[in-house]
Parts: sequence; C-alpha cells; structure tokens
Amino acid sequence: MSDTPFGFNRPGDGDDDRPQDPFKGMGGDMAQFADMLHRFADMIGAQGQGGASGGPLNWDLAKNIARHQVVEQGDPSIVDTERRQVEEALRLADLWLDEGTTLPAGIRAPKAWSRSEWIEQTLPVWAKVCDPIASRMVESMGGALSGGEMPAEMQAMAGPLIGMVKQMAGAMVGGQAGQALGALAREVTGSADVGLPLAPDGVGALLPAGVEAFGSGLEVSEDEVRLYLALREAAHQRLFTHVPWLRAHLLGAVEEYARGITVDLSGIEQAVQGLDLSNPEAIQEALGGEIQLQPEETPRQKAALARLETTLALVEGWVDTVVNEVAQGRLPESVKLAEAVRRRRATGGPAERTFATLVGLELRPRRLREAAALWRTLTEVRGTQGRDAVWEHPDLLPTADDLDDPDGFVHGREIEGLSDLDLSNLTKGTGAGPAEAGRKPGDGAAKADEKPDEKPDDPGEGGAGPDGEGPRS
Repeated sequence: MSDTPFGFNRPGDGDDDRPQDPFKGMGGDMAQFADMLHRFADMIGAQGQGGASGGPLNWDLAKNIARHQVVEQGDPSIVDTERRQVEEALRLADLWLDEGTTLPAGIRAPKAWSRSEWIEQTLPVWAKVCDPIASRMVESMGGALSGGEMPAEMQAMAGPLIGMVKQMAGAMVGGQAGQALGALAREVTGSADVGLPLAPDGVGALLPAGVEAFGSGLEVSEDEVRLYLALREAAHQRLFTHVPWLRAHLLGAVEEYARGITVDLSGIEQAVQGLDLSNPEAIQEALGGEIQLQPEETPRQKAALARLETTLALVEGWVDTVVNEVAQGRLPESVKLAEAVRRRRATGGPAERTFATLVGLELRPRRLREAAALWRTLTEVRGTQGRDAVWEHPDLLPTADDLDDPDGFVHGREIEGLSDLDLSNLTKGTGAGPAEAGRKPGDGAAKADEKPDEKPDDPGEGGAGPDGEGPRS
C-alpha cells in the first residue's frame, strides 16, 4: 500500500467497561456532539466531496492531488514538434504492425499527452477499477461507528455522523488514489503501460516526457525509442479495439477480485479511543490511521485473481511477441529496448505498483514471460492467423495451467481415460457449437484421423475461425 494509509475503527470494541454514552467515552458530550456535526460537515464541504462520478471515492480530489503532484515536479505542455513526432511514430508503427498481426489498426486519433493530460484522460477507467475496493473501505469505516451497542436515542443523531464519516473516508481514499496516480503518471510512456484499456475509444497516446525518461541511459536514439514504444502502444490498441470482450473481461476480473477483499481497521483502534468529537481535525487525523487490504482465501477469490493475472499476462505477452517480431530488422536496438522493458517489469513496473496500491493486488512478472513464450510457440506452429484467432472468444484463451504447459495448449494434450475414438464420438454431429464452446481451454481434442500432436498442413488452419472452432485441433 502507499505511504498515506487510511482507516477508522470502532471505539471500545471488546471493552466490558464501555460507558453507556459512547460519546462521553471519547471525551465529548451532547452539546459538543451537535457542534461537531456542523463543523465536520463544513470541513467535508471544503474538501469538495461529491465528485462528478457519484461513486464512493472522491475522484475530483484524486485528480487535483495527482495533477498537483506532477505539476510540482515539472510537467511542460506539449509543443507542436513533439506532437508531430508522436503522431508520425504511431502511424508508422501501425503500418509495420499490419505485417505482424491479422488484427486491424485500432488507433483513429494519435495523441501526444502531457502527464496532466494522461491523468485527465485515464481517470474514467481508473474509477471503474478502484470504486469496488473504495466501496468496501468506505462501508467498513461507516460500519465502525454504526456497529456495537448504542442507545436508541443516539441512533438518530449518529446517522448524520456515520454519513459524514463515509464522506470523509471517500475523500481520504481519493487522496490516496490521487497520490498513486500522480506517481504513476511520472513513469508511464503511453496509455497502455499497465495493460488496461485506459485511453478513450480509438485513441493511442504517448507521453514525450515518459518516452525521454524511458530512453535515458540506454544509449539509443530518441527516435528509435519513440518508435519502439509506439509499436507497443499501437499493438495494445489493436487488442482493445478489435477484441470486443476484452475490456469487460479485464475490468470484470478486477471487480470480482474486489468483492473478496476485507478491510482491516484494527491498526487505528487506539487512536479512535479517547477521540475528542468536538475536534474535527482530530477525527481527520484518526481516519488517517493504518488500514490494510486483505484478500479472502476462498476458491472464488483465488479464481478471480488467477483470471486477472492470466489475462493481463496474455495481453502483455502477445504485445511482446508481435512487437519484437515486427521490430527485428527494422530497429537496430530492438533487442536492447525489449530487454529494458523486461528489466522494468522484473523490478516492479507501473502495473504491479499501481495494482498493489489501488486494488491490493500484486502481479507476478513470471507470468508475463511464460505468456510470451506461449504466444511465440503458437506463432511458430500455427502462424500469425492461428495465433490471433485465439482472441476470438474468452473461452479460447489459455488458462493459468496452460501457461505452465504451453506445448500442451498448442498441440492439444490428451485427456486421461479417453481414446481418440471416444473423443470423436463425443463431438460427433455437434460441429463447432456447444461441444467446442464447453471444452476446457487447452484440452483440445484431436480429429479421429489425426494423432494428437500432428500439426496442420497449413499453419494458419490451427486457430479458431469464424465458425468458433478452437485452436486445439
């Protein structure tokens, strides 16, 4: 998590000597409590709670903090020369990629962004990613006050306090998100560095400041660095544009993972006990106490984590494979640039740090290497068309087990206890319909007249075609 954690905990939890009036136990009385409500509301209003998103997290505050952070450290506006260089690099990258993938170009509007523009343009997607976690945090903080024993006459008066605590919690969660995004904006080179579709539909973007920082110390010309990163950006946009289910698949996996997150508020219990409710600044300080995100160890939670990690790894592995194949022979320093990308991941790149901060999730870089190896093997065995056809449906994607056994996925592994004849009988008369759709990815059946490891005569025939056949033949 970031250096600015947040949280709130229930006062006096587990204390048999808790007074009947819980507010007296925190150093206040009824008059102070009423006065505090007004002052607390004024403080929240001054913080601008209630952003345009209408969600639990104050994204107006997050945006302001993030932009202030990057401007404070220098964020010059994009000049015309930089804009032309980026647009030309993205257009050339798309021309080269036409030879390396069957997916059409996805960039209709090439853009050069400053770091502040990156924050502004990507914020709507960050809201979708972070709001599920933020909801659980805010509800937990409100529940810390509403839980436990409370006299009936205090319930009505506590209601406004609970609501305002939730507002304050949303503001503080927004502050943490703003700091995380501000730090990330200083590292990214384009809109797709974290593997999520952050840019508006049809937009591909590079950050000239990020491109310059990436190439620092590599002893590679700035034009070559820019073009290599443009290839990566353009490759990502082809996936996000022409694989229609991918966006919902990724964001849905994040949301599913968030449902299994628990919020540990115990770290600030001592700070809340004895709290003076007549002092809003003290309440704000208490809400800034330590909080931890803890994933539940349930089968559903583990499945959501595996789904998210695997899909992100497959996106990045495909981009690596396509870009490095296209760049070879065109960019003299492409190997050095590819190694720089790998080193960046190995030390914890933007994706890992962002997810750990905002979603409570750390990605494993080794999955990216294994995914790239699988895509390379698919290209060698089935050709570009067969490789790219795997993206036609989520059920055709490799699973986490397939990343551990890429040869089994590419050639089709045998199912124990079933012969070739058994498999042909199971699929007889069903064509490429439900039998194909229901087959576990990686468990492809061989045709009755082929051995399971036979390669098709035409490398391009092994992929999933328009009729839905999977790449397991």
